[in-house]
Amino acid sequence: MAESFVAKKKRAGAIYRVLSKSYPDVKCELDFNNPLQLLIATVLSAQCTDKRVNSVTPALFKKYRKVEDFAGANLSELQRIIKSTGFFRAKARSIKGLANKIVKDYKGQVPETLDELVTLPGVGRKTANVVLGHAFDIPGLTVDTHFGRLVRRFGWSKEMDPVKVEFAIMKLIPEKEWTNLSQRLIWHGRRVCHSRKPACGACPLAKLCPSYGIGEVDLARAKALLKSDKDFR
Repeated sequence: MAESFVAKKKRAGAIYRVLSKSYPDVKCELDFNNPLQLLIATVLSAQCTDKRVNSVTPALFKKYRKVEDFAGANLSELQRIIKSTGFFRAKARSIKGLANKIVKDYKGQVPETLDELVTLPGVGRKTANVVLGHAFDIPGLTVDTHFGRLVRRFGWSKEMDPVKVEFAIMKLIPEKEWTNLSQRLIWHGRRVCHSRKPACGACPLAKLCPSYGIGEVDLARAKALLKSDKDFR
């Protein structure tokens, strides 16, 4: 018998309460001091770990302090600094392009709406929601690979398209919690509910998750699969 929407919403709430207790102090794992820095760091994080991005951005943000600096950056020099993040040519073009558009169209200020943010080169809904949630305190769902994988394992959505996933989850979790939900799912996906072999036996959601058992269920072996905060900093 198919689960009703009411039952699914109730179960989603129960899962989220456990996630909230498990990760009470979640925050963005990218280092930044202002909206521009977060925007650029998030662009750099595509197909790259946050840890790697955080190793690159201190030198980057020391050299380029304002949006005008990025807009006027020498492309080859920008590529050299961000090379280790991968796809550095495309990322450098996006960074220079988005900086130019912010200077030209937004008076040098990072825009504060999703519709405006996604007009910037290299910025999609995922990046926009990261910036909205963590730089402007505007709730948004960041549907990355971890988010998508977990909500499908939880049975919250069967959708594969990130935008469809985003709109499905909007109906299950209160808007004020969207940013925290995103971060908690990302943390849980990185630390416990891995893509290839989740640590089911050591998961705080074991009693609530319909996918329990797809990974390691032995407690000792499951604990050995867990990642800690230091693995991502």
